[in-house]
Amino acid sequence: MKTSTSSNLHSLPKIIVICVAFVSGFCIMTIEMLGARIMSPYFGGSLPVWGSIITIFMLALACGYLIGGRLSTRNPNPVTYALFFIAAALSSLPIILFADFIMEPIFLAVEDPRYGSLLASIFLYFVPTCLLGMISPYSVRLLVDSEEHSGHMAGILFFVSTIGSAAGTLGTSFYFVLWFEINQILWGSVFALICAGGFVLVANHLAQGMGLKSQVHQYGK
Repeated sequence: MKTSTSSNLHSLPKIIVICVAFVSGFCIMTIEMLGARIMSPYFGGSLPVWGSIITIFMLALACGYLIGGRLSTRNPNPVTYALFFIAAALSSLPIILFADFIMEPIFLAVEDPRYGSLLASIFLYFVPTCLLGMISPYSVRLLVDSEEHSGHMAGILFFVSTIGSAAGTLGTSFYFVLWFEINQILWGSVFALICAGGFVLVANHLAQGMGLKSQVHQYGK
């Protein structure tokens, strides 16, 4: 009985988890699509530079999936979930504020742009992408009520997240780069991630309040 009560107090409406997973997928691809533009003044925009960026994003996401899956087995809760979004937003700030300070010494120290871009990609993109990668497995854990529906919930989540990634790819490459400067787009991604994390925290607070009122009402009977 106690476990059920705790679960109710720490549950989020499924639609909220699905919506913020969309935001996560969107922001991942927005940052990745801008990666080559950010690095082009130092390393160019050739195929090896794109290869470096994509490799680091894939490795960071792989690490994020692994870590997020492990964390989802340890008292999964909406507060930790919200912190993933906020931490990803904060760790994206060096891309906006310190990109030149990070890339210039690497450019001067590493002659081959292939390895220079690979090293710069690690410093710029690995941490925020890894944090964003933690969101998907943690989302699945928050969505799943029983083992019978785990596959269905995972399918819905990855569908929505991938649609978000597709929207982020097209939105950034077709429109945002024409309408805004690169840093403005990145600030938009940071703002979106902070809003997503804040929305989860507010929704959790409201859900807990409703859960407590429901318990009081039941005990009153």
